[in-house]
Amino acid sequence: MKKQILFAVLLVVIVAGYALFGDRAADLDTLRDLLARLHAWRADNALALAALVFVAYVAITALSLPLATWMTLGIGALFGFWQGLLIVSFASTIGATLAFLVARTLMRDWVHARLGQRARAIEAGLARDGAFYLFTLRLIPVVPFFAVNLLMGLTPIPVLRFYLVSQVGMLAGTAVYVNAGTRLGELESLSGILSPALLFSFALLGVFPWIARMILRFIERRRAYAGWTRPQRFDRNLIVIGGGAAGLVSAYVAAATKAKVTLVEAHKMGGDCLNYGCVPSKALIASAKLAHQMRHADSYGRDPAEPHVPFAKVMGRIHRVIADIAPHDSVERYAGLGVEVLEGYAKIVDPWTVEIALNDGTTTRLTTRAIIVATGARPFVPPLPGINDVGYLTSDTLWDALSNRKEVPRRMVVLGGGPIGSELAQSFARLGAEVTQIEMAPRIMIREDEEVSALVKEALEADGVTVLTDHKAVACGVSEGEKWIEVEHGGETRRIAFDEMIAAVGRAPRLAGFGLEDLGIETGRVVETNAYLETLLPNILAAGDVAGPYQFTHTASHQAWFAAVNALFGDIWRMKVDYRVIPWATFTDPEVARVGLSQAEAREKGIAVEVTRYDLDDLDRAIADSATQGFVKVLTVPGKDRILGVTIVGAHAGDLIAEFVLAMKHGLGLGKVLGTIHIYPTLAEANKNAAGAWRRAHLNPRLLALVARFHDWRRG
Repeated sequence: MKKQILFAVLLVVIVAGYALFGDRAADLDTLRDLLARLHAWRADNALALAALVFVAYVAITALSLPLATWMTLGIGALFGFWQGLLIVSFASTIGATLAFLVARTLMRDWVHARLGQRARAIEAGLARDGAFYLFTLRLIPVVPFFAVNLLMGLTPIPVLRFYLVSQVGMLAGTAVYVNAGTRLGELESLSGILSPALLFSFALLGVFPWIARMILRFIERRRAYAGWTRPQRFDRNLIVIGGGAAGLVSAYVAAATKAKVTLVEAHKMGGDCLNYGCVPSKALIASAKLAHQMRHADSYGRDPAEPHVPFAKVMGRIHRVIADIAPHDSVERYAGLGVEVLEGYAKIVDPWTVEIALNDGTTTRLTTRAIIVATGARPFVPPLPGINDVGYLTSDTLWDALSNRKEVPRRMVVLGGGPIGSELAQSFARLGAEVTQIEMAPRIMIREDEEVSALVKEALEADGVTVLTDHKAVACGVSEGEKWIEVEHGGETRRIAFDEMIAAVGRAPRLAGFGLEDLGIETGRVVETNAYLETLLPNILAAGDVAGPYQFTHTASHQAWFAAVNALFGDIWRMKVDYRVIPWATFTDPEVARVGLSQAEAREKGIAVEVTRYDLDDLDRAIADSATQGFVKVLTVPGKDRILGVTIVGAHAGDLIAEFVLAMKHGLGLGKVLGTIHIYPTLAEANKNAAGAWRRAHLNPRLLALVARFHDWRRG
């Protein structure tokens, strides 16, 4: 309430100032008459007049009144150039800073709430480049300084930085106006102060900070490459290391733009997703789901039946699925697109040279203008005592290791309660294994809301999985020919016997052996890159799992596009990776899909949200399909339909989320979703119904009452 009162008072003062002084000061003759009277008084009261003028100038600038230009001219005429410049320079900067603080106090929170997530992205850019923007605007008098004061108050730029940059940035323009004041008798109009040539000069000054920044970047690049000899000519425009999702997209973009590109892959084209991750796991999930439906055929009006699972045939189908998709990522296809594919191990020996140990035993070296490291990730194996003695499987090795098994392993342990662990635990349980899932966190699917974790856990347990959360694995071993794992919970330990164990506790980027450390490129959890995916050496970039922060195939492809464009054209124009709208899905049954904020994240970050929920047990198609488990949950700005995040749990959630991804990407609110025709009966109607639930919650009761009275009147 105090802010509103202060805002109202200031608004009244500013409007009154414009009304009282806006017309009177817009005349050089009026100014000359006033100065004539002040000159006589100044002779005996010079110091008092200077102080009075200083305070008045601060107040006028702080209140953004339309007198600053005229006062600057008058001060130049009264006090001369140097003394006038001193008064105006400091008074204008202090007043500008006060206006800046007023805007920040009164309006910043409101603007931040209106912009939501976009505000954080804007503020991040201004925190980094705000001084450059401010200095540029201060050097161009065409931009009203009072507008700059108010707008910058809405940004996160520190007060001291605003003051210092303004002090320096406004100096040139202030000097021009003060000097014009010393020649006030010669002026016929304000156009005599700012000629087109002078305005152009100021515009060039405004560009100077950006030119200086380019020069600094050039110096930094020269320093980064110190000690290396750059080739005069290059064999390639781009070399891509790794044939997974990020590497394939990078090579494709380069070939599509007619660059000469070489892709180096040591093992299988298609990377983890095709050969070990997304594709085989989804094929396994499909087979397991059929077995589940047979057991629960009574849900569809049929007699349930315990399925016979010829496990070797299940694994055979998985390998056929991989083989059917493999041509999309094959050497032949990419060669046909114009990509040179070399099968072997690549090592970067200097910023422009890659040495490739080919699989046929030979070695070759190629020079290149740019390199993209897209080497992916491998499963992380926890350092449990005895884990090597019992043997273990990972999401990389299980497809070949189990391919010749006639029966599904009888007893299985899955280490990890994340997406991979949950998908595999449910699938093997549906195929007939006795599965124990061990997770040291308080719940599985820890990145999702608690109700999502609870729902998935309930589904896994219904399929026979023993889910042990808050259990820490401490050791493995073999006793009397039987494998076991020891877990700790609540201070007590117990052993769980198993036949096969899958380690699914996460993935670690492949960083070793590519020469990055020898070049001084930092490799911690991931390769250290900037917003353009450039490493310490700007012509060496990274994309995909090796770059982080996400480990999804679709984000690897997303990054790869930016990496390829920056690698090929970065000397001319670079683009920052856009992470604003990143969706993901876990393909358990029911599926879990999310984009943007979860309710837990909003709570942790202190972001106010309104939650709208629509349960699938109300949806006609879900009822017809016996797929009523789940919901659509939408987070919006309170009182607004702008979407901040969506979580969908249910059948085909990974498909349904796409509509909300599109809406968030292009700034479409729930009103647009509601106004879109959805085919009946489909699961996609759940999205429209969620939007409808939001709309019903925001109906105006007074307007409805008025409409009811209108209808009553119409009936007579």
